[in-house]
Amino acid sequence: MTQEVRRQVVLDTETTGLEPEQGHKIIEIGCVELVNRRLTGRHYHQYLQPDREIDDGAIEVHGITNEFLADKPRFADVVDDFLSFVDGAELVIHNAPFDIGFLDWELKSLGAGKGVMSDYCSVLDTLVLARQIHPGQKNNLDALCKRYAIDNSHRDLHGALLDSEILADVYLMMTGGQTSLTLSSHQDYLNEGKEELGVRRLTRSVPLKVVGATDQELSDHTAMLETIRKAAGGESLWDKLN
Repeated sequence: MTQEVRRQVVLDTETTGLEPEQGHKIIEIGCVELVNRRLTGRHYHQYLQPDREIDDGAIEVHGITNEFLADKPRFADVVDDFLSFVDGAELVIHNAPFDIGFLDWELKSLGAGKGVMSDYCSVLDTLVLARQIHPGQKNNLDALCKRYAIDNSHRDLHGALLDSEILADVYLMMTGGQTSLTLSSHQDYLNEGKEELGVRRLTRSVPLKVVGATDQELSDHTAMLETIRKAAGGESLWDKLN
């Protein structure tokens, strides 16, 4: 029996404005990869030259200027690398219609040969998911970070790669937590679906050192469980184990 490999790409974009129909363009794409709910360390990040002025309001949000983008490639220059990274994955996006709308517009501008994003990926909208889990509450990324005790203090401005990394943490917390505390390598991902599942017996010549949790770590653990209980509206799985 082999384990099914589920590959997801958490994606965010920054743009020159709000409406692609008004000629606004993507100026930054950021993606991080999850495989079977583990961050692999693989990512895609690209700034883009939009060939138009960025709205002042957009600059206030993300801080990206036309001067900074002057020497960056255009979407047409990077589209193949981008599509290769996301191809076959489930995209995890907060307010997906916005980002997918811009990406589809960019693809259509290149001609019929590139199709649209649904030709390459499926999409999971975490804003829709958050509204189902927390109806009637604020569900923007900052509110979700606060709700799930995720540190986003380094997020002074929006940025596509940073926001995709934060969204990955939010998504994993919303849907039950990360299944691994460490990053898996890309090679682990390649091998994961090929190996038969079974017990692996490890041998060590030196005994493993057991280090107990400190009082502060136990206190932090208790505080995190309380946060999870409030978010879940009841017991956590850890409570049931205990």
